[in-house]
Amino acid sequence: MFDNFVVPDLLPAAPELFLAAMALVILMVDLLVKDSRRTVTFVLAQLTLIGCALIQFSTSTGEITYTFSNMFVDDLMSDLLKLFLYMTVVIVLFYSRGYIIEREAMNKGEYYVLALFATLGMMVMISANHFLTVYMGLELLSLSLYAMVAMNRESVVSTEAAMKYFVLGALASGLLLYGMSMIYGATGTLEITGVAERLYSGGVNKSVLVFGLVFLVSGLAFKLGVVPFHMWIPDVYHGAPTSVTLFIGSAPKLAAFAIVMRLLVNGLITMAQDWQTMLIILAVLSMAIGNLAAIAQTNLKRMLAYSAISHMGFMLLGITTGVVSGDARYALNAYSSAMFYVIAYVLTSTASFGMILLMSRAGFEADNLDDFKGLNKRSPWFAGVMLMIMFSMAGVPFFIGFFAKFSVLQAVVAAGYMWLAIVAVLFSLIGAFYYLRVVKLMYFDAPLDETPIQAGMDMRILISANGLAIGLLGVFPQVIMSLCAYALLRSL
Repeated sequence: MFDNFVVPDLLPAAPELFLAAMALVILMVDLLVKDSRRTVTFVLAQLTLIGCALIQFSTSTGEITYTFSNMFVDDLMSDLLKLFLYMTVVIVLFYSRGYIIEREAMNKGEYYVLALFATLGMMVMISANHFLTVYMGLELLSLSLYAMVAMNRESVVSTEAAMKYFVLGALASGLLLYGMSMIYGATGTLEITGVAERLYSGGVNKSVLVFGLVFLVSGLAFKLGVVPFHMWIPDVYHGAPTSVTLFIGSAPKLAAFAIVMRLLVNGLITMAQDWQTMLIILAVLSMAIGNLAAIAQTNLKRMLAYSAISHMGFMLLGITTGVVSGDARYALNAYSSAMFYVIAYVLTSTASFGMILLMSRAGFEADNLDDFKGLNKRSPWFAGVMLMIMFSMAGVPFFIGFFAKFSVLQAVVAAGYMWLAIVAVLFSLIGAFYYLRVVKLMYFDAPLDETPIQAGMDMRILISANGLAIGLLGVFPQVIMSLCAYALLRSL
């Protein structure tokens, strides 16, 4: 009966197995330990993520390794993205801790467990080599996020945001599944590398394949939050508790980049001519509507939501232009610029929402632009940190955001899309307005509230380090750029 059963190689998936086991252990420990501040749960969650990083380092071979019947792949791209993922979630949980403790409705161990399960979903997405694995990881992430958005049951706004997110997320999952089923019908396989092989060999029903591709790209566009599938982003960012908005606005972007690369570049590269046009339209619309709509916002979380839409549009430019030239060097340059861009954005986005959490206190959410008026008079240091964050997002030299934008534009120009580069620069200039408006409020307006900033020393040190990293990596961007290029060179 079991003659054909092959024991899978568990080593490539060791971090995922460790995280899954620890999440269940932490769930049980939280029930047994009576701790109103959830210190034990918090510490165990952080140690779990650090443990995952150590396992990732120790088990990485630098080679492309498949396991679980080729459903799971471990390569340098997945290793690098996962390491940045662990780092991001560790920082997010540190930033969130004070905010959660002050709000009784959210001060539950389930918050940390859900964050770990969401991280597990992202890890599975990053290493997926099969349509079912992609979907499993995506749903584990999505269901965890729906629950996290709705955790503050006392807030009507949060409950409404969770309902909108759930309904629209279910619709997008349906689109993605339908697209996958159409591609399976055309190729006869669910394995991503297997799809690529069938397409190379020919004899595939092209009309069914294109039909499936449209639904697949639509589902991916929703998960990225790009126009016209962006309607959930502003409401969820605004309605969710700020600590959850911080989580949604940072780590999942790394996983979204990974599944776009896995599905479109690894699996459907021979159909690049079809999906490239779709991505260009999505990118231009996202940069246009994201930047223009952000100008009208008075709430900082909504402003950053529209900003996220425009940034994801910019990131898509790198992936789009990677398929134009037959020269592998240009393709590598374009894909690595997109990967560098998403890492730079996650670092900056984490810091921006961290600043909102820093200035918030029990009974007060510092999420309106007016709350940042006169911040320089209240705290010159944190005003300087926020200035670095806003300058980086605007693409002002010499911060990491500038080099991220520059690397993508360089790839777009090298691919011969000069008009696309000009459009991207014009919308970046429009976007600079609402970032610089925050700087103007901090330095040139009188403060509405003279209350000193109340935050723990760990939070102050971490947000300062995050801000300084944005500046230092702007001076030495080659560190991450080289890592991205090398990881993709060994993975594609």
